[in-house]
Amino acid sequence: MKHTTQPVFVLGPTGSGKSAVAVELAELLGEVEIVSADAYQVYRELPILTAAPSEEERARVPHHLVGFMGVEENNDAALHARRALKAIQDITARGKRAIVTGGSGLYVKFISHGISPAPPSDPALRAELSALPLEEAVRRLQEADPEGAAATNLQNPRYVVRNLEIVLLGGKPLSHWQQNWQHEPAGPGFVITRDTAELDARIERRTAGMLRGGVLDEVRAVAMKELSATAAKTLGLPPILQHLQSGETDTAQLQADIYLATRQYAKRQRTWLRRENWFTPLEADAAATPAELAKRIAQQI
Repeated sequence: MKHTTQPVFVLGPTGSGKSAVAVELAELLGEVEIVSADAYQVYRELPILTAAPSEEERARVPHHLVGFMGVEENNDAALHARRALKAIQDITARGKRAIVTGGSGLYVKFISHGISPAPPSDPALRAELSALPLEEAVRRLQEADPEGAAATNLQNPRYVVRNLEIVLLGGKPLSHWQQNWQHEPAGPGFVITRDTAELDARIERRTAGMLRGGVLDEVRAVAMKELSATAAKTLGLPPILQHLQSGETDTAQLQADIYLATRQYAKRQRTWLRRENWFTPLEADAAATPAELAKRIAQQI
């Protein structure tokens, strides 16, 4: 490692337990603060829905970029990365170390490898491309940049639209911008991996816990606000809003819908994490405690 104050990245799909591991690791290492790389935990009104660090966890270890924005405000990877890099710089200047944790892939990448040199988003073009059927957007990307399209998750409209936007605005294939990206990560990275069945069970328990914990009241309180484009995409928010609007009182179907959406999101996260070969896998079974996983990370750094 270049320096003892390099940030440490603790990652994993949703439900893997990364937040708890990050807190345990911070206490184990000492003189550490946590920087979130989560796109949605920024929203102060949605701590239950976004599984934000608890008050107890935040009391144990200082957290940055959690619960500081209103749902009317937009967030994006570049903006978040600039805030995160400033927080890391401040933490390091105070002689401490940062742990970066979160599940939003591009947000992590911009913090670990620098903000992409690709052209910034153009709102008008983004709106035009977002209105296209997914099949049409995929066809246009494949025609404009066959190699880039082959490396894109073509099932994810957001990735397809952004990559097509980059190609159209920049006039060059995606590979051009990727080659100009910083190659070495800012610090060591660890990814918590779990058996799919066990991860699914953890997601199911967390979904049930959110509903018991008052997530419906939490969403009801923001339902009349003008949600930003980012906040509106918060995992689980659309089905909850639909449930509230329908007047339905039975939450069984809602729980099933959120569980399915979360599993699908976790699958996409695992795909992205596997592609990032700078991460060290940290295999965890049902018996592994956050403290044990933190100790294993500490032994490797």
